[in-house]
Amino acid sequence: MMKGTYITDITQIPYFQSMPESEQETLLKVTERFPFRASEHYLSLIDWNNPNDPIKRIIFPDPGELNASGSPDPSEEKNYTVQHGLQHKYPQTALLLLSDVCGGICRFCFRKRLFMDCERQTVRDYAPALGYVRDHPEVTDVLLSGGDPFILATSRLRQVIREIREIDHVGIIRIGTKMLAYNPYRITEDPDLIELIREASGGEKKIYIMAHFNHPNEISSESVRAIGMLQQAGAIIVNQTPVIEGVNNNPAVMADLFKKLSFMGVSPYYVFQCRPTIGNYIYSVPVEESFWTLQKAFQRCSGLAKRARFIMSHSTGKIEVVGMNNHNIFMRYHQAADPEDYEKFMISCSNPQARWFDDYEPFTPGTGPIREWLFECDPAAYSGTATY
Repeated sequence: MMKGTYITDITQIPYFQSMPESEQETLLKVTERFPFRASEHYLSLIDWNNPNDPIKRIIFPDPGELNASGSPDPSEEKNYTVQHGLQHKYPQTALLLLSDVCGGICRFCFRKRLFMDCERQTVRDYAPALGYVRDHPEVTDVLLSGGDPFILATSRLRQVIREIREIDHVGIIRIGTKMLAYNPYRITEDPDLIELIREASGGEKKIYIMAHFNHPNEISSESVRAIGMLQQAGAIIVNQTPVIEGVNNNPAVMADLFKKLSFMGVSPYYVFQCRPTIGNYIYSVPVEESFWTLQKAFQRCSGLAKRARFIMSHSTGKIEVVGMNNHNIFMRYHQAADPEDYEKFMISCSNPQARWFDDYEPFTPGTGPIREWLFECDPAAYSGTATY
């Protein structure tokens, strides 16, 4: 097995070759629409004899992806694109799409439009984007994303990071990556990358690695080694994951993930509601099921392992689900595209079928600055949305 080998043709996988021809034809239709890509390392983690293997669920196509529901851009990232490849949705943070290639393609990817037949949205010439950041002193964080920035050559990453470090008002550079799971050899076998992280993580400014472990089985021994090398180089590593049906929508699994990460000094950061991207319905679970999965997982964890927030990355901002009772769900803005939304607190009737913020009852704005979106539902008398 070649450590750095990637497979983009599903017909090369022995498991696919063993499937009935009719099932093969269906999966080929899936990959015509939503491409397949995986590393040899990641495929080696799959127990192909287990029909419910979570790693297989993450990377291997499913006929249900042909469900036509969903949006190519559910968070409306296009509305916040200020330069080619640069998004500026929240005042403090700019997001730079450096690559449209990953070490693998998650079947539930919310940015899968980058891998489909569409106009390129990532940057090759990032000078205009960095010029924008220089001109906006409110930007203190630059998130390098894609695709996966670690798919790029270290020399190119060095060039980008060096130029960002020269912008005085940028204190944090974040690198969003799933390479620690998909191909940790990218880190462990590239001393130049480790040196780059060390150079950029000294003094008062740090590199943050936004890891993407969805299930404990993704944390291989080589992943542990890669994490340690990055930490020793000065990087701060946090983890984010969506709640995925058949992968981690189980409190015991989620708790195990949180504990393993926290034991290694990797802080659970965000747990996301799976976005309603085209082809993603079969991977999503209802919002309220996601919330309770997280709460029950927290009961099994120490404080350091349960620092994650449950978030919906809505077009209007990061909406945090903060609580529920028998009849209501409570939400607030953790981040907001419109600064006035920070003061809004939302209460809606419970909807066990809701899979996204927009599935809840429409909110009718009131008058007060903080209580503008404050609503409550009396299940005995409710006949619409009450405004306070």
